[in-house]
Amino acid sequence: MGKTYLYGYESVIMHGLPDRDLAMAGVRLTGKLEISRVSQSNHLLQIREPKLEEHNGFWPMDPFIPSLRLSETIATCLSQTFKFEYTEGRVGSIFAPEDCPILCTNLVRGILNMMQITIKKSQNVYELQEAGIEGICQTRYIIQDDSKSHWATISKSKDLTNCQEKAVKNVGMSYIRPCPTCSPKVRNIKGMVMFTYKMKYDDSGVSLMSATSEQVYQISPFNEPNAAAVMEARQELSLIGVKRTPISAPKTQLQNQGSLRYHFSGELLQMPIPLTRIKNSDLQLTETLRQLVQNNEKGDTKEASTKFLQMVQLFRVVTLDQIEALWLQFVNELSYRPWFLSAICAAGATDTLRFLKQKIHDEKLNIWEAAATLPLAFHFVTPNKQTLEVASTFLTCPQIQKVLVHRIIVYLGYGSMVNKYCAQTLLCPNQLLQPLHDLATEATSKADAKDMSLALKAIGNAGEPASIKRILKFLPTFSSAAVSLPSRIHADAVLALRKIARKDPAKVREITLQVFMDNTLAPNVRMTACVVLFETKPALPMVAAMASSLLTEPSLQVASFTYSHMKALAVGRIPQLYKLSSACNIAIKLLSPRLDRLSYRYSKVIHVGDYSSEYQAGAIWRFYLMNSPSTMFPSDIITKVRGYYANTATDIIEVALRSQSLAKLIRKQNIPFSEYDTYKTLKELGKTFLGWKELPPEDPLVSAYIKVLGQEIAFVDIDKDAIQQIMMHLTGSSDWQPVVKKVVEEVQRGISGRWTLPAMVGELRHIVPTVVGVPLELGLCGAAVAHTAADVDIQMSPPLSDNFRPTQLLETKMDIHADIRPKAYFHMIAMMGINTQYFQSGLEFHAEFSANTTMKFDARINMKEKNLKIETLPCHQEAELAAVRSEVYAISRNMQEADSEKKSQLLPKGEVPGISDQPFQPPERSSRPGSWKQSSIPSVISKGYQQGSEEAHHHSAGRFYTRVFCKKFESLGCSTCLSLKSQNSAFLRNTYLHKLVGKLDAKITLKPVHTDADIDKIELEIQAGSKAASKIIDVASSGSKEEEETSPYEDIKAKLKKILGIENVFTASNKTRRRTKRINRDYKTADTGLWAEPSAPHLSSSSSSAAASSADGKEPGNDHKKDEIRQSGKKRGSKNSSRSSSGRRSGSSSVSSASSKVCSSSQEDLSGDRDCSGHSEYSKQQVTLPVYQFWFKPADEQGPGREILNSSISSSSSSAASDEGISRAMSQPKFLGDSKPPILAAVLRAIHKNEQPTGVQLVLYTDTQPWRSRIQVFVSSITRPSRWKLCADASVINYRKVSGSLKWGKDCQDYQIATQIATGQFAVYPAMQMKLEWLTVPSIVRTTARWFYSLLPGVAYVLGYSLRQQLSPSHQATLVMALTSPRTCDVVFKLPELTIYNRAIRLPLPFPSRPGTPVSTLPSSDWNVFSQATLSFIESFKAHCSVFQNTITTFNGVEFNYSMPANCYHVLVQDCSPELKFLVLMKRLEESADLTAINVRLASHEVDMYVSNGLIHLKINGVQAPRDVPYTSNSDASILISSEEEGLALKAPDYGIDKLYYDGHRLKIQVAFWMAGKTCGICGKYDAEKEREYQMPSGYLAKDAVSFGQSWIISEDSCAGACKLQRKFVKIEKAVGFEKMAAKCFSVEPVLRCVEGCSATETVPVSVGFHCVPADSAPSLERQLRLGQKSEDVVSSVPAHTACSCQHQPCPASAPAPTRS
Repeated sequence: MGKTYLYGYESVIMHGLPDRDLAMAGVRLTGKLEISRVSQSNHLLQIREPKLEEHNGFWPMDPFIPSLRLSETIATCLSQTFKFEYTEGRVGSIFAPEDCPILCTNLVRGILNMMQITIKKSQNVYELQEAGIEGICQTRYIIQDDSKSHWATISKSKDLTNCQEKAVKNVGMSYIRPCPTCSPKVRNIKGMVMFTYKMKYDDSGVSLMSATSEQVYQISPFNEPNAAAVMEARQELSLIGVKRTPISAPKTQLQNQGSLRYHFSGELLQMPIPLTRIKNSDLQLTETLRQLVQNNEKGDTKEASTKFLQMVQLFRVVTLDQIEALWLQFVNELSYRPWFLSAICAAGATDTLRFLKQKIHDEKLNIWEAAATLPLAFHFVTPNKQTLEVASTFLTCPQIQKVLVHRIIVYLGYGSMVNKYCAQTLLCPNQLLQPLHDLATEATSKADAKDMSLALKAIGNAGEPASIKRILKFLPTFSSAAVSLPSRIHADAVLALRKIARKDPAKVREITLQVFMDNTLAPNVRMTACVVLFETKPALPMVAAMASSLLTEPSLQVASFTYSHMKALAVGRIPQLYKLSSACNIAIKLLSPRLDRLSYRYSKVIHVGDYSSEYQAGAIWRFYLMNSPSTMFPSDIITKVRGYYANTATDIIEVALRSQSLAKLIRKQNIPFSEYDTYKTLKELGKTFLGWKELPPEDPLVSAYIKVLGQEIAFVDIDKDAIQQIMMHLTGSSDWQPVVKKVVEEVQRGISGRWTLPAMVGELRHIVPTVVGVPLELGLCGAAVAHTAADVDIQMSPPLSDNFRPTQLLETKMDIHADIRPKAYFHMIAMMGINTQYFQSGLEFHAEFSANTTMKFDARINMKEKNLKIETLPCHQEAELAAVRSEVYAISRNMQEADSEKKSQLLPKGEVPGISDQPFQPPERSSRPGSWKQSSIPSVISKGYQQGSEEAHHHSAGRFYTRVFCKKFESLGCSTCLSLKSQNSAFLRNTYLHKLVGKLDAKITLKPVHTDADIDKIELEIQAGSKAASKIIDVASSGSKEEEETSPYEDIKAKLKKILGIENVFTASNKTRRRTKRINRDYKTADTGLWAEPSAPHLSSSSSSAAASSADGKEPGNDHKKDEIRQSGKKRGSKNSSRSSSGRRSGSSSVSSASSKVCSSSQEDLSGDRDCSGHSEYSKQQVTLPVYQFWFKPADEQGPGREILNSSISSSSSSAASDEGISRAMSQPKFLGDSKPPILAAVLRAIHKNEQPTGVQLVLYTDTQPWRSRIQVFVSSITRPSRWKLCADASVINYRKVSGSLKWGKDCQDYQIATQIATGQFAVYPAMQMKLEWLTVPSIVRTTARWFYSLLPGVAYVLGYSLRQQLSPSHQATLVMALTSPRTCDVVFKLPELTIYNRAIRLPLPFPSRPGTPVSTLPSSDWNVFSQATLSFIESFKAHCSVFQNTITTFNGVEFNYSMPANCYHVLVQDCSPELKFLVLMKRLEESADLTAINVRLASHEVDMYVSNGLIHLKINGVQAPRDVPYTSNSDASILISSEEEGLALKAPDYGIDKLYYDGHRLKIQVAFWMAGKTCGICGKYDAEKEREYQMPSGYLAKDAVSFGQSWIISEDSCAGACKLQRKFVKIEKAVGFEKMAAKCFSVEPVLRCVEGCSATETVPVSVGFHCVPADSAPSLERQLRLGQKSEDVVSSVPAHTACSCQHQPCPASAPAPTRS
């Protein structure tokens, strides 16, 4: 005590990459410390001569440079006296002057942190949790004691990734969820610190002689193990001497600043952008805003974005009065408002939020400004008590309440704010959630569904477990009052649990499992519960329980959805989901594979995603497709993208679309169904069925929501009323025609304005302390600016009339003069280093993207003449269309010298010599002790300078990359260039990080090209219709002085052919054919190489093919060419067989024609197609071959004696024969212009002064025939004397084959490509083959193909495909896809020297196949994949019900046998929706078991169809109608009855019956797709729920088909009706032992019995459920209605009557006619 110890102190922090020759940035702080003990635990500290130095550049060439002014600023606070508590090596509280900046206090913490020592006298090696500047972290001690010299060395190390209470600050990362269970080894930020102490002790005590520390943080942005940026901090403390005079006591009162733990404060004010010195914030804001707008108007968007970020930072420090004053200054300046409001939102301070609230309250912002600013304000605001208090006032603001959009945004934003605030606290105050709970309560009391949805979504954004009780009130599983709520509210309630699951997964798991198991809920609610349940990551027992429940699941929609969701999770590779993936993988093995074969009608989960374990990053994209029983297409669609990075997960975006009863909008409207007799009849009929209920009404509704970063930011509900309200608001009328007229009138007035939308994209900051006491920050922020200037003038003639109709627009002419200049810019800044309000030092990455274009044109549109003409000016100066730039700097800035920042590119400007060119020098550090002081360079970073130079020297010349790609359009006077300039450090290490380190400049520019004559303008004219040909002729003769009169069509055709140069094209084709024939005769496979050059001496079988297909006729002399095919096949086969090995099959010598021989070939020739006959032999031949040796057999060659169609793609049994067929196709391709006029002509030309125009012209021909369609496109140059042309030809033949060719160059002969897609058979499987052949292609295509070819083996290996080296035609690529089952396919991809194949590839959805036909069977001759796939897809959505004899097939495809009792009408199908549109009854005639009669009720029509005397009769409303005369109704909805085949057909599409066919024996009904889920009767509900097909009128599921059919019998009057059966409840007559006591049991559903007075002559046993009561109770069969609601206790078989014998009973004379209602 009383002594003062003098220490020398030096600390260094460096930032850079651990590689040689890269620039670094750092700071060094030096000084002298005086420490004096004033009491037992209190000590004083004073820092003398503090000096701060900055380093920026390349070590060791660039030294540390003193920063004198900053040193003076820091010395002002550091030179003051500090007090600290120190007891037994532990630092306690620290005291500092009141006005001392927090930075200085933290620097003192860094010094005192070196003195924190925990010594255990009994142990030399131990571990403990020790407090320090970085928090409480795991620390390891090693003590080495030299008792002889009385010296002790203490080493301690800390793992900074293993801390209990780590000092860390995150900004903008509330929506990034860490994975607490993931391994710390894969973290992308790792840190450690080591301390070394040297102490001398004697009897008087212990003295700290020296202490050093070294801290390293390694940051790997891409999680690459050998690519990381490094921050290294070093400290050294050495004892200089001891003074007897103590430090004088401080003159001012010292304030307690807390412990050693780092304090965050001032550094949060400085964003990760260039340092801004704030002096006069008012003046700076004004000046910055003016400069910002001026820069933007000048086009300097980069500077504008930088100023915008500075303005955001300034708004965070100004007061509300200052903001208000600035607003008043610029409120009337329209160009300033968007920048001002956007910066206010991004600032996110309390005063900025208050300012927005006040302006919206005062209505100073229009609706669109408020709608744009509110979401940004709530997203960027800093959540604290003050901002939450201000945000709650938004909820009650009247101006916000009256605008629905604002109200939705505010409630959702408030919920997000609560979520961010509660994420920082252990306990979330209930008063924050109270406004949301109050909204839910109020909405429930008012039965307001829209407010219920809003409250649930806002509660879901908040994501607090305290809201669970409120949410359960909206779920029928937990609240009976919620049963009456719409199902969409139930789904919203389930979705509100998603974020709560992150805090209380067990509770949410329990709730959602109960909802999932509740069969009474709507399927979409249960499927939503499934989604939320899996997001809680349930363990294997719960997943297995879900799988077990699917075995008895009554809803196939739920079963299909859950099964596909499990399959999607089972294949996942995300580490965070490993346990869930393995659980699902086990669970799906318990389920039936039939769930995997369900069609598109059932709900699915589609999963796309991947994860890289090397880079610890990945993403998944999921589609949740939820179908409902009443829709054919998904009613709920949710798609979500989630990203994974370094053990964190983020929901990037989620979009959902929900629809309901949209079919009503596409149906014919205003049909008064409720006024018709059928409606009343069905109402009365429903009363006769026990418990029958019509379906509840559903109004059309479309709702959607969008979530960004897991927070719902907006949603919309659009129903019929909402659409009408919008129209009324726009036009004052609900008719849509005035809306169109108003829009057209607004467009006619022109569009003129300037629009600017700036926004801060994001701000992410991760700050941790260093041992020196300054913060290390990883920061990222970005700004985007979108700007558009437009001047558009539109003139229309004739003007719109008062009685406007939209069809008038088809007769108008429009002149448009437009000048549109859109611009977009994005600027991102990333920083790693020290970022304080006093100085910055570190690495800074800048990335920019800009897009800029100008669209200035005049357009004339003539709708009547089908003509469009656009004129624009040529490019006169270079313009940059798009650019991407990035650069990394080492930066040093300080507040005192803000104008003199130090910035160095990380790469040196000159070449770096290799070490082999330099003399060897030993490391300086090893040559002299204590040399670290001179070098002052951390060892980890300097390690890169000691690496070998072999790699660097080899690549040193290749780190600069410059490339320019240009494409000139001389005829248009312009060229487009892609310029790439790159300089990076990838020559050191080939990693993504090193590729970023450096400079990149990529841009696309438009440049003018010098031409012989100046271009006045560029003109594009498009003419469609009958005048297309004359337009081309007019253009061709526009430069001629001769006047030409209108020519007849033949002259026009001849002129057009001459102008396009078609004759030259076809003449050249004939020459090519003759030349190709000679080449093909000498063809050898082994002579051709991969991607052979055009000058190769031998071409492959396919290399001669590039012409258009001509498959619609035979050529003369076809028999002679067949002989050539056979002989060529012999030669080829013999050559191949001589080369093949013993294990290969020999080639066939001929093509079999209608014989039983089997085609075969050598392996080298297996890519060709075969013309094989004899299907059984063909199948047996291939069944033993590997898949890559299977032969593809085209559909048009299947069948004996069928001719091979000519095509541009080979399809014969040998390559030579293939070439002959192709040559024939190329020799005489049919020019469609010989028989058809063009349908479209387009001319793009440049108009010159006193010169002929230059450019190109396009002509389009089409030809559509019943079995073939064809299209031809000719593009030619109008620049004389160029003969460049492009010819494209495509045709579809019999829907089995699509072929096409593309030729271009001189007369379309320089380059040729042909392609074909054909259907057929691959072994025994239906297949599709895609073939590509090329004769000659440009060199760039060959280069690209070689590069692609080199990648294929690796890609195939990664995807799990097999490879085989196998020769194939050298100019041909073939892909065959064979459907081996509805969910699997085989793929074979053949290239010239490589074959890639795979078997049983899973398809994401089942392929629609023909019903009842096994996939393995041979397709019929008319089978084709194009029409089959389309028709099967369409047919799968249509509902068919048929009755033939006793076999009934329902709409859902369920087939069962049921014998109808004679003379009893059954409800076959009826409309069970509230509209009750139709009813179809059917009965079996007594005279014949095969004959039936039907009765159809439609509107006011009653149609009877029956058989009498062997003829079909038709009655309409009781009147006999002739069979052969079609009947058409005159009602609001059409009805057509006509003869068809041997029966009658009824069509009533407006009622929902597409077609009904009846011939006396067979009945077929097809209903419209919009009737899905709305039918009932024996034909079923058309809801795809096959497990619930036997649904009786009461909703009860029948035990068997007989009970089901009998339940739909219509009871008739027992006296007048022909049906003597009725349904009655029955009782089990014998005693039944129920629950060990005597009981009597009554059926819960009525059973068919003969009417009173009749006895049964035929019965059939049926299974019926019974409700039992004690034998002594007194319920009777009269209480039938209540019995239908009783529980089912036992099931027993009882006889049901099917035929009755009745005694004649006298009936009243006035008995009415038999009725069926």
